Amino acid sequence: MSTYTAFLGHSRLASGSLAAVARQGKTHADTDPGASILVYDDETGRPVDIDYRGTIDDVLARLAPADDAEPAVPAADARRGPGRPRLGVVAREVTLLPRHWEWLGAQPGGASVALRRLVEDASRQSAATDRRRQASEAVDRLMLALGGDLPGYEEASRAFHRGERERFEALLEAWPADVRDYVRTLAAAAW
Repeated sequence: MSTYTAFLGHSRLASGSLAAVARQGKTHADTDPGASILVYDDETGRPVDIDYRGTIDDVLARLAPADDAEPAVPAADARRGPGRPRLGVVAREVTLLPRHWEWLGAQPGGASVALRRLVEDASRQSAATDRRRQASEAVDRLMLALGGDLPGYEEASRAFHRGERERFEALLEAWPADVRDYVRTLAAAAW
């Protein structure tokens, strides 16, 4: 389950599920309509736009992504066309050299099966590296968004990317506690 964190300036307002953060944000927005509440996805560091207009039920209803809706079910009397049933497979163009196509075509199950198998193997082997890279990108985004105007931002960013953990931690000491602690928490996944 994804978690989110809301900030009001450099102060943490709420953390938790998107609905919990939205509830807390809505409560604060009702109290202070001019407040600029920024919500971030803890995994990606990307900002999440929440529309606080209306009631809490209106706010929560707008949070539900449109792609979570039930897919349309074809009518029972609709005739199925030829070909494979829809299994969530997406067709995209892949450009390879002729020798690569020859090799793929010679594999058991053909090119599609061989490509899926290669992708699955590669994704399993690089999972830990991918997680660290994504965590590093999240730290980058959040440090810029929340700390880009804070003292030592550029040096802290350099220390983070050089892997100088002690220097990074020391540079964050001058930052507001909520921002510092949040960045440290996210950076721990990237080390």
